[in-house]
Amino acid sequence: MYRDDDFRRIFPVHESDYRSPVRRDYARLIHSPSFRRLQGKTQLYPGVESDFFRNRLTHSIEVAQIAKTIAMKLNFEFEQKGFNFKINEDICEFAGLAHDLGHPPFGHQGEEALDECMMNFGGFEGNAQSLRILSKIEKKREPESFDQPDSDSRIGLNLTFRTLASILKYDAKIPLNPSKRPEKFRNKPMKGFYESEDHLVKQIKKHVVGNSNTKKFKTVECWIMDVADDIAYSTYDLEDGMKAGFYHPTSFLTYPSRVYEHVAAKVSEAIGDSFSVEDVQYKLFEIFEYVYTGSSELIGEGKDEEGNLYHVLPKAAGIESILATFTGINNRLSLQYATNGELRGELTSKLVNNAINGVRIEINESSPSMSKVFLEPDIKVGVEVLKNFTFASQILSPRLKIAEYRGKEIVKVIFSALSDTDGHLLLPEDFQARYNSFTSDVDRKRCICDFIAGMTDKYAIEFYGRLKSERPETIFKPF
Repeated sequence: MYRDDDFRRIFPVHESDYRSPVRRDYARLIHSPSFRRLQGKTQLYPGVESDFFRNRLTHSIEVAQIAKTIAMKLNFEFEQKGFNFKINEDICEFAGLAHDLGHPPFGHQGEEALDECMMNFGGFEGNAQSLRILSKIEKKREPESFDQPDSDSRIGLNLTFRTLASILKYDAKIPLNPSKRPEKFRNKPMKGFYESEDHLVKQIKKHVVGNSNTKKFKTVECWIMDVADDIAYSTYDLEDGMKAGFYHPTSFLTYPSRVYEHVAAKVSEAIGDSFSVEDVQYKLFEIFEYVYTGSSELIGEGKDEEGNLYHVLPKAAGIESILATFTGINNRLSLQYATNGELRGELTSKLVNNAINGVRIEINESSPSMSKVFLEPDIKVGVEVLKNFTFASQILSPRLKIAEYRGKEIVKVIFSALSDTDGHLLLPEDFQARYNSFTSDVDRKRCICDFIAGMTDKYAIEFYGRLKSERPETIFKPF
């Protein structure tokens, strides 16, 4: 499952006697500026308006916890069955903590803005940026390392190859020329890694599986992180939406048809099978029926607080009939789940535990490191419905679209200013030095992109204010 080659580094160092190479990697990540800056980056709601909702840092911590729990669950099952197979739980935890490092300010809108700015220079994508941050941008100077200011032989945090592999979600090189992208990525960020990290990816593959030209490369720890991310996204963003007052369980079935159509299309794509609008509505009802009915039974009858009977209709009765029963106690109970922190916590706990119990593994006998981890079909459908419903009902809503539009404008204005003649003089000194060491326009644009991508939401707003505001920040406030 693990070989010595897995834990080699870009630049060889003497390993510790008292901690594993992966725990060393974990420490380097935790102490890095890029990790700290996640606290100032948007998850679902702008952090500048409230510090209650999740940000990229708290989201990453939750993903790490779920990922490690999944690894512990699978290892327990292996032990019970007598299998000689054990997943490194520390790598899974690291992957959860690091998976969103590359996200720019203002979430997916910031990602789209940077991709549009970098369209002719290799594009921008959050996962690709995460790999670049860990392997190049972060500053961990090893004794006698070959990292020099006038070169781009940077080694980032100098992590082990197996640790780097854990965040390599998409085995596809993003081309410099946008016309060479697959059709579906012509007008949006392409999933993959940058051309500048192509050689590194080949090194990772060689050390992990012994073949630098391996296709469809994705390690078991990366699969676990990916599943954990979906679980966290589908539950905790949903919880934040209820706390923000956007919806409550009963209202999940009263949205405009376009929301369910969007969800149905996304779920169909994810499961590779047809999934209709009605399927979406019934899956939502199935997931939350104990909230709607106060009972764990889909068909039957229950009593409200006054002892009055109410009936739960079968699926065959139709969604309209089911909706007709959502009155009185049902609606009040639904509102309680949205406004009561204890009930919200109970709800998300059930969803997360149910999803983790639905995790399965398909062991690759010929290459164990490439074993696939996935959710049982019915559990996966539920996770995909919740994940995409949150996106469609929240991120596509006018209330958030206004904030996102503003964020996208800020990113583009900053990029344009830094790209103008002598615009690089607006960069901090270390970025200026790096910019001046490059001779190609591609590398210089990537340097500007790296600077902007590392900004928190607040920092980007302040930087924009210095460029455009009539009341800019004082010149004595450092970059």
